[in-house]
Amino acid sequence: MSSKVSLSRYLVEQQRSKGKIPADLRLLLEVVARACKSISHAVNKGALGGVLGSAESENVQGEVQKKLDIIANEVLLEANEWGGHLAAMASEEMDTIHPVPNRYPQGEYLLLFDPLDGSSNIDVNVSIGTIFSVLKKPESSQGVSEQDFLQPGKQQVAAGYCVYGPQTTLVLTVGDGVAMFTLDREQGSFVLTQENVQVPADTQEFAINMSNMRHWDEPVRRYIDECLLGQEGPRGKNFNMRWIASMVADVHRILTRGGVFMYPWDKREPHKAGKLRLMYEANPMSWLIEQAGGASTNGQQRILDMQPTQLHERVSVVLGSRNEVERLTQYHAKV
Repeated sequence: MSSKVSLSRYLVEQQRSKGKIPADLRLLLEVVARACKSISHAVNKGALGGVLGSAESENVQGEVQKKLDIIANEVLLEANEWGGHLAAMASEEMDTIHPVPNRYPQGEYLLLFDPLDGSSNIDVNVSIGTIFSVLKKPESSQGVSEQDFLQPGKQQVAAGYCVYGPQTTLVLTVGDGVAMFTLDREQGSFVLTQENVQVPADTQEFAINMSNMRHWDEPVRRYIDECLLGQEGPRGKNFNMRWIASMVADVHRILTRGGVFMYPWDKREPHKAGKLRLMYEANPMSWLIEQAGGASTNGQQRILDMQPTQLHERVSVVLGSRNEVERLTQYHAKV
């Protein structure tokens, strides 16, 4: 690129020349980006900032919270509640929605987020991230309620994540492809470093937690068995396995060089549809992957077509390179 394009300039162009987003959504996304910068600073301080370790509490999912989980959640709430762009927020770390307080002006958007995905990696200095999704509040709705959030992922108006790794990278879609921005710490701003991100249709990499193999359903076992047989097997090529235990990091790798990510239903908790959260993780990541030419299903159907029934609904996820996702979905259809 001949000159640096900031996130603000990119969003202004999406609003002004392409007509993709209104001004309020542009401003909302800039606030989310600033919150991610603050979280990045806290993550980078690590032990020096006293932010490592457990908070000795549990979230609504029954998971032990890390100190940074709570810090990241508070940063996002405080940054976004006063701007006048939102009616309410919902977080993976909170039981129910967080309406914008009456003392602030209320907007027409709903923000959902996983404030710190992959938090089991915090203390070992492995990449983690923030995932976010923006919906339009239904016009017919009076006030704001959980029901307003229960929209299929295909109705998102913006989605993205920020990965805190060797670089801090913000990945965003507003329905016009996927763009990546790298945080320039000297300038204090996100700078466009890649546009029109594309996921290759074919791949030789898969990401899954192999320790759960004995609990998988037959279609997943078949797919992985075929991959492991390599060049001598029915696939006729060798595969590599990657697993970071941070969805943000695994999806970022797929957007960068292709691959397929799987977190399937398994027999340990058969009453649950999956491990990942539909609203906070699967929907935003699925839209990003689709906008980059990939595919995302729950094994049976497109995730973005699913109608949520509750705020913290779980789902099985298969996403990434289109041909691999379609193959695994076909295996499920044959059962």
